[in-house]
Amino acid sequence: MAEPTTADGFADADAEATSAGPLPRSRAEQRPLPGPLAYLLLVRMWSRAASQYRVSLALTGVAQVFTTCLDLIAILVIYSQVPVIGGFTLAQTLYLYGTTRLAFGLSDLVASGVETLADSIRLGTFDIVLIRPVSTLAQVLADQFTPKRFGKLVPAIATLIWAVIVLPVQWNAIRVILCCFTVLCGFVIYCALWVLSGCVSFVAVDAREVANTFTYGSEFATEYPITIFGRPLGLALTFVLPVAFVTWQPTLYVLGRSDPFGLPGFLRFASPVAAVLLSGLAALVWRACIRRYRSTGS
Repeated sequence: MAEPTTADGFADADAEATSAGPLPRSRAEQRPLPGPLAYLLLVRMWSRAASQYRVSLALTGVAQVFTTCLDLIAILVIYSQVPVIGGFTLAQTLYLYGTTRLAFGLSDLVASGVETLADSIRLGTFDIVLIRPVSTLAQVLADQFTPKRFGKLVPAIATLIWAVIVLPVQWNAIRVILCCFTVLCGFVIYCALWVLSGCVSFVAVDAREVANTFTYGSEFATEYPITIFGRPLGLALTFVLPVAFVTWQPTLYVLGRSDPFGLPGFLRFASPVAAVLLSGLAALVWRACIRRYRSTGS
């Protein structure tokens, strides 16, 4: 005889299925999202959220443009009083400023989400990041992403274009490629510095200002000729905190200048090496911090 198909029969069948455990998921469902894809999806989510308030987004974007111009105005005021600073003319310094600002602006757009990491650790919300099947670094970098940061790129691009036009430089293929690599390698170096500064939050939650000295401080130092800081600090910015490879070293080749500190000429092309080494260090430090993280406690 056939089994009765009553409501109780269905209930018993459901109970048996439930007691047997959840249905197995496919391999595609079990596999976590790749970090870059997860980052792009999170950026899209935050961008859609910010675009719900279009007037506010537009106004804050314009404010970013004018705020970024303050450093540029400071440079112009200084050069209105003196013709040369550290052996560099206005056009040469603005080339440094343009490449530095563009590289840092791109890194700020992509990676400055780590600024909220200290608050996330202190409040205990970072634990939620750890249990998601998504790269922790991708989640942290994309946190609070906002398109208004594109405003920081406008003055940098305009200044760099002006400097390239005005500089008395014979632009050949090597110089053009090196100029592009200057921005690209500077972007990677600054992103690594953002990650390393974020790792400080795992050790000292209230040390955000200390961490900012490695990011915003490095960006400020590379806007000007490093010669103004003297030889000891100039060497420290080259071999200890290697921000001299962001723009200073490749710019010396582009401008056809010798190194004021007497360093070898091959360092003009060492920015990709510095970017790879610093990125590797940032990845290792980040993984070590994640492995040793034990939540905030109570």
